[in-house]
Amino acid sequence: MKNINLEKYEIDKNRLPRHIAIIMDGNGRWAEERGLPRIEGHRAGVETVRDIVESCGIIGIKYLTLYTFSEENWRRPLSEVRALLNLFSELLDKELPELHKNNVKVNFIGRLHKLPGYLRRKIRKMEEVTENNTGLNLVLAVSYGGRSELVDAINKMLKEGLKRINSKLIFKYLYYPELPEPDLMIRTAGELRISNFLLYQIAYTELWFTKVLWPDFRTEHLLLAIKDYQQRVRKFGGLA
Repeated sequence: MKNINLEKYEIDKNRLPRHIAIIMDGNGRWAEERGLPRIEGHRAGVETVRDIVESCGIIGIKYLTLYTFSEENWRRPLSEVRALLNLFSELLDKELPELHKNNVKVNFIGRLHKLPGYLRRKIRKMEEVTENNTGLNLVLAVSYGGRSELVDAINKMLKEGLKRINSKLIFKYLYYPELPEPDLMIRTAGELRISNFLLYQIAYTELWFTKVLWPDFRTEHLLLAIKDYQQRVRKFGGLA
Protein backbone atom coordinates (compact mmCIF):
# COMPACT_ATOMS: atom_id res chain seq x y z
CA MET A 1 0.00 0.00 0.00
CA LYS A 2 1.40 3.38 -0.98
CA ASN A 3 2.03 6.13 1.55
CA ILE A 4 0.07 9.38 1.10
CA ASN A 5 1.31 12.40 3.05
CA LEU A 6 -1.73 14.59 3.68
CA GLU A 7 0.28 17.01 5.82
CA LYS A 8 2.48 17.87 2.82
CA TYR A 9 -0.62 19.24 1.08
CA GLU A 10 -2.02 20.80 4.28
CA ILE A 11 -5.11 18.62 4.12
CA ASP A 12 -7.30 18.25 7.19
CA LYS A 13 -8.15 14.55 7.58
CA ASN A 14 -11.30 15.53 9.47
CA ARG A 15 -12.74 17.70 6.67
CA LEU A 16 -12.44 15.44 3.67
CA PRO A 17 -15.19 15.53 1.05
CA ARG A 18 -17.50 12.59 1.66
CA HIS A 19 -18.28 12.13 -2.03
CA ILE A 20 -16.02 12.99 -4.97
CA ALA A 21 -17.31 12.79 -8.55
CA ILE A 22 -14.93 12.89 -11.52
CA ILE A 23 -15.44 13.58 -15.23
CA MET A 24 -12.51 11.67 -16.70
CA ASP A 25 -11.78 13.69 -19.84
CA GLY A 26 -8.82 13.75 -22.22
CA ASN A 27 -8.10 10.10 -23.04
CA GLY A 28 -8.52 10.60 -26.80
CA ARG A 29 -6.43 13.76 -26.88
CA TRP A 30 -3.69 12.06 -24.86
CA ALA A 31 -3.48 9.30 -27.47
CA GLU A 32 -3.65 11.67 -30.46
CA GLU A 33 -0.81 13.78 -29.07
CA ARG A 34 1.33 10.63 -29.10
CA GLY A 35 0.22 9.42 -32.52
CA LEU A 36 -1.63 6.47 -30.99
CA PRO A 37 -5.13 5.07 -31.61
CA ARG A 38 -7.73 6.65 -29.33
CA ILE A 39 -8.36 3.36 -27.54
CA GLU A 40 -4.78 3.47 -26.23
CA GLY A 41 -5.68 6.68 -24.43
CA HIS A 42 -8.53 4.86 -22.72
CA ARG A 43 -6.17 2.04 -21.76
CA ALA A 44 -3.79 4.59 -20.25
CA GLY A 45 -6.74 6.16 -18.43
CA VAL A 46 -7.40 2.82 -16.73
CA GLU A 47 -4.08 3.16 -14.90
CA THR A 48 -5.25 6.49 -13.55
CA VAL A 49 -8.51 4.92 -12.38
CA ARG A 50 -6.57 2.30 -10.44
CA ASP A 51 -4.37 4.97 -8.86
CA ILE A 52 -7.24 7.24 -7.85
CA VAL A 53 -9.44 4.42 -6.53
CA GLU A 54 -6.56 3.17 -4.38
CA SER A 55 -5.77 6.69 -3.15
CA CYS A 56 -9.37 7.46 -2.23
CA GLY A 57 -9.53 4.24 -0.24
CA ILE A 58 -6.32 5.07 1.63
CA ILE A 59 -7.27 8.69 2.30
CA GLY A 60 -10.70 7.76 3.61
CA ILE A 61 -13.05 9.08 0.91
CA LYS A 62 -16.40 7.32 1.35
CA TYR A 63 -17.86 7.68 -2.17
CA LEU A 64 -16.18 8.06 -5.55
CA THR A 65 -18.29 8.35 -8.72
CA LEU A 66 -16.58 8.10 -12.11
CA TYR A 67 -18.18 9.17 -15.40
CA THR A 68 -17.23 6.05 -17.32
CA PHE A 69 -19.42 6.00 -20.44
CA SER A 70 -22.07 8.62 -21.16
CA GLU A 71 -25.33 8.29 -23.06
CA GLU A 72 -23.81 10.61 -25.65
CA ASN A 73 -20.87 8.24 -26.12
CA TRP A 74 -23.18 5.90 -28.03
CA ARG A 75 -22.99 8.44 -30.89
CA ARG A 76 -19.28 7.84 -31.41
CA PRO A 77 -18.08 5.70 -34.34
CA LEU A 78 -19.19 2.09 -33.97
CA SER A 79 -15.59 0.87 -33.99
CA GLU A 80 -14.71 3.08 -31.02
CA VAL A 81 -17.85 2.11 -29.09
CA ARG A 82 -17.06 -1.57 -29.60
CA ALA A 83 -13.48 -1.05 -28.49
CA LEU A 84 -14.62 0.80 -25.36
CA LEU A 85 -17.13 -1.90 -24.45
CA ASN A 86 -14.52 -4.62 -24.98
CA LEU A 87 -12.06 -2.74 -22.79
CA PHE A 88 -14.76 -2.29 -20.14
CA SER A 89 -15.52 -6.02 -20.26
CA GLU A 90 -11.85 -6.88 -19.76
CA LEU A 91 -11.62 -4.56 -16.80
CA LEU A 92 -14.67 -5.97 -15.07
CA ASP A 93 -13.01 -9.40 -15.12
CA LYS A 94 -9.53 -8.19 -14.24
CA GLU A 95 -10.33 -5.68 -11.51
CA LEU A 96 -12.98 -7.57 -9.53
CA PRO A 97 -10.56 -9.67 -7.40
CA GLU A 98 -8.43 -6.64 -6.46
CA LEU A 99 -11.43 -4.42 -5.69
CA HIS A 100 -12.96 -7.12 -3.52
CA LYS A 101 -9.65 -7.74 -1.76
CA ASN A 102 -9.41 -4.01 -0.97
CA ASN A 103 -12.93 -3.97 0.52
CA VAL A 104 -14.33 -1.72 -2.25
CA LYS A 105 -18.08 -1.81 -2.84
CA VAL A 106 -19.02 -1.26 -6.50
CA ASN A 107 -22.32 0.02 -7.90
CA PHE A 108 -23.31 1.03 -11.42
CA ILE A 109 -25.72 3.76 -12.50
CA GLY A 110 -27.15 4.56 -15.92
CA ARG A 111 -29.36 3.02 -18.57
CA LEU A 112 -27.67 -0.33 -18.14
CA HIS A 113 -30.35 -2.07 -20.22
CA LYS A 114 -28.70 -0.57 -23.33
CA LEU A 115 -25.52 -2.56 -22.68
CA PRO A 116 -24.94 -6.01 -24.23
CA GLY A 117 -26.18 -8.91 -22.13
CA TYR A 118 -22.68 -10.23 -21.38
CA LEU A 119 -21.74 -6.86 -19.85
CA ARG A 120 -24.90 -6.69 -17.75
CA ARG A 121 -24.12 -10.12 -16.33
CA LYS A 122 -20.59 -9.04 -15.41
CA ILE A 123 -21.94 -5.87 -13.81
CA ARG A 124 -24.40 -7.87 -11.69
CA LYS A 125 -21.61 -10.21 -10.64
CA MET A 126 -19.36 -7.33 -9.54
CA GLU A 127 -22.17 -5.72 -7.54
CA GLU A 128 -23.10 -9.02 -5.89
CA VAL A 129 -19.53 -10.01 -5.00
CA THR A 130 -18.71 -6.60 -3.46
CA GLU A 131 -22.14 -5.93 -1.94
CA ASN A 132 -21.10 -6.37 1.69
CA ASN A 133 -17.75 -4.58 1.46
CA THR A 134 -17.39 -1.65 3.85
CA GLY A 135 -14.57 0.44 2.39
CA LEU A 136 -14.74 2.89 -0.50
CA ASN A 137 -18.05 3.01 -2.37
CA LEU A 138 -17.06 3.12 -6.05
CA VAL A 139 -19.90 4.17 -8.37
CA LEU A 140 -19.40 3.76 -12.13
CA ALA A 141 -21.71 5.80 -14.37
CA VAL A 142 -22.18 3.72 -17.54
CA SER A 143 -24.57 4.58 -20.37
CA TYR A 144 -25.37 7.48 -18.06
CA GLY A 145 -26.90 10.89 -18.59
CA GLY A 146 -28.17 13.31 -15.97
CA ARG A 147 -31.23 14.26 -18.03
CA SER A 148 -32.01 10.60 -18.72
CA GLU A 149 -31.81 9.87 -15.00
CA LEU A 150 -34.39 12.57 -14.29
CA VAL A 151 -36.66 11.36 -17.10
CA ASP A 152 -36.44 7.79 -15.81
CA ALA A 153 -37.17 8.95 -12.25
CA ILE A 154 -40.24 10.93 -13.34
CA ASN A 155 -41.54 8.00 -15.40
CA LYS A 156 -41.21 5.71 -12.37
CA MET A 157 -43.22 8.18 -10.31
CA LEU A 158 -45.89 8.47 -12.98
CA LYS A 159 -46.10 4.69 -13.24
CA GLU A 160 -46.73 4.51 -9.50
CA GLY A 161 -49.49 7.10 -9.80
CA LEU A 162 -47.85 9.80 -7.70
CA LYS A 163 -49.73 13.10 -7.87
CA ARG A 164 -47.38 15.40 -5.97
CA ILE A 165 -43.59 15.38 -5.83
CA ASN A 166 -40.90 17.29 -3.95
CA SER A 167 -37.11 17.44 -4.15
CA LYS A 168 -36.57 14.77 -1.48
CA LEU A 169 -38.94 12.40 -3.22
CA ILE A 170 -37.09 12.77 -6.52
CA PHE A 171 -33.87 11.59 -4.86
CA LYS A 172 -35.62 8.34 -3.91
CA TYR A 173 -36.27 7.57 -7.58
CA LEU A 174 -32.78 8.23 -8.91
CA TYR A 175 -30.61 5.32 -10.05
CA TYR A 176 -28.83 5.03 -6.68
CA PRO A 177 -30.99 6.68 -4.00
CA GLU A 178 -28.46 6.01 -1.22
CA LEU A 179 -25.73 7.97 -3.01
CA PRO A 180 -25.11 11.29 -1.20
CA GLU A 181 -24.78 14.50 -3.19
CA PRO A 182 -21.18 15.09 -4.34
CA ASP A 183 -19.17 17.50 -2.22
CA LEU A 184 -16.49 17.92 -4.89
CA MET A 185 -16.62 17.40 -8.65
CA ILE A 186 -13.37 17.24 -10.66
CA ARG A 187 -13.08 17.59 -14.42
CA THR A 188 -9.82 17.00 -16.25
CA ALA A 189 -8.48 18.15 -19.67
CA GLY A 190 -9.37 21.82 -19.40
CA GLU A 191 -13.04 21.74 -20.38
CA LEU A 192 -15.28 23.98 -18.26
CA ARG A 193 -18.63 22.23 -18.42
CA ILE A 194 -20.64 19.56 -16.61
CA SER A 195 -21.53 17.42 -19.65
CA ASN A 196 -24.82 16.07 -18.34
CA PHE A 197 -23.27 14.46 -15.24
CA LEU A 198 -25.26 14.12 -11.99
CA LEU A 199 -27.31 17.20 -12.87
CA TYR A 200 -29.82 16.92 -10.04
CA GLN A 201 -27.23 15.98 -7.42
CA ILE A 202 -24.67 18.79 -7.93
CA ALA A 203 -26.77 21.84 -7.01
CA TYR A 204 -24.25 22.82 -4.30
CA THR A 205 -21.24 20.76 -5.31
CA GLU A 206 -17.84 22.47 -5.38
CA LEU A 207 -16.28 22.32 -8.86
CA TRP A 208 -12.58 21.94 -9.61
CA PHE A 209 -11.14 22.01 -13.14
CA THR A 210 -7.65 21.13 -14.34
CA LYS A 211 -5.96 21.12 -17.75
CA VAL A 212 -4.26 17.83 -16.93
CA LEU A 213 -5.45 15.04 -19.25
CA TRP A 214 -6.98 12.07 -17.46
CA PRO A 215 -4.16 9.59 -18.24
CA ASP A 216 -1.71 12.05 -16.61
CA PHE A 217 -3.91 12.73 -13.56
CA ARG A 218 -2.43 11.27 -10.39
CA THR A 219 -2.82 11.30 -6.62
CA GLU A 220 -1.00 14.64 -6.32
CA HIS A 221 -3.66 16.30 -8.48
CA LEU A 222 -6.43 14.71 -6.41
CA LEU A 223 -4.81 16.10 -3.27
CA LEU A 224 -4.55 19.57 -4.80
CA ALA A 225 -8.28 19.43 -5.57
CA ILE A 226 -9.09 18.37 -2.01
CA LYS A 227 -6.85 21.11 -0.61
CA ASP A 228 -8.65 23.70 -2.73
CA TYR A 229 -12.00 22.29 -1.63
CA GLN A 230 -11.06 22.67 2.03
CA GLN A 231 -10.17 26.33 1.50
CA ARG A 232 -13.67 27.17 0.30
CA VAL A 233 -16.60 28.27 2.44
CA ARG A 234 -19.73 26.24 1.68
CA LYS A 235 -22.82 28.30 2.45
CA PHE A 236 -25.51 26.34 0.56
CA GLY A 237 -27.35 29.57 -0.26
CA GLY A 238 -27.21 30.87 3.31
CA LEU A 239 -24.59 32.72 5.33
CA ALA A 240 -21.32 31.30 6.53
